[in-house]
Amino acid sequence: MIDSLIAQYTDCLSQLRAALDGVSETDLDLAPPEGGWTIRQIVHHIVDGDDLWKWCIKAALGNAQGVFTLQWYWDVPQDVWADKWQYARRPIAPVLELLETNRASIAEILRATPDALARSVIVRWRERGGVAPERTALVSDILESQTRHLVGHIADIRKIRQIHRRNQRGEI
Repeated sequence: MIDSLIAQYTDCLSQLRAALDGVSETDLDLAPPEGGWTIRQIVHHIVDGDDLWKWCIKAALGNAQGVFTLQWYWDVPQDVWADKWQYARRPIAPVLELLETNRASIAEILRATPDALARSVIVRWRERGGVAPERTALVSDILESQTRHLVGHIADIRKIRQIHRRNQRGEI
């Protein structure tokens, strides 16, 4: 099971590269017609989220009794982070390299750690009404979640590109 899950976690990077294949610098700034993030912003969001959650995986592998929280991140809406971290203006090549390096590094740690997928950490979730609920998060669940997150945004990128291609051909 570990090999299959790690393969899904790392192989979706090729899907992202394929979704971005042939995208020009101008195309990176295409957004859905109904509004929302551009392809460039989506890529930055994917990588930043992945980078944040890699620390949860590392925490789970190293300290099951530890508490992992992203409250500092959740305190601010994602659109605000996108502005603060300049998603709309930064190139994507460096962050794509970061994503590949992070996922390869996590895959190696997982392969080297006995029972890696069964390891867990306590996650303190977003505070609501003064309460921050906690639950145990398995490494396997985090990997699956991060894989789904990436695959979902790959679909968003493909949809944006498809709509704009159809629009250029006058089909819309």
